[in-house]
Amino acid sequence: MYTGTALFDLLLPGDSRSLKAKRSYVRPIVAALRRFEVSAAEVGALDLHGRAEIGVAVVAAEATHVRDVLDSCERLVAARPEIDLLSVRRHLHTPED
Repeated sequence: MYTGTALFDLLLPGDSRSLKAKRSYVRPIVAALRRFEVSAAEVGALDLHGRAEIGVAVVAAEATHVRDVLDSCERLVAARPEIDLLSVRRHLHTPED
C-alpha cells in the first residue's frame, strides 16, 4: 500500500477580503479535486483571507498510480485562472516507512 500527500499553497484574488469570499474560491477547488477520488480539504491558513492551503491524500496499491493522481491534482489546481499556486509539497509514503 502506498499513500501520497500534497499540500497546495494558494494566493487568492484581492477581492477575497472576507472568509465568505475565500470559501467561494476554495470550495469549488476542493470539490473538483474530489473527482479524482482523493481526500481533499482546506487544511491551513484558515484565518487568512488572501491565502489558502489545500491538502490532498490518496491511497493506492502502486506508487505510480499515487504519483499520477497527485500530478493530475496539481495540474487541476495550477490551471485555475483565478488563483496563484505558490507552492506544492508532496510526499510519497511507502510500506517501508
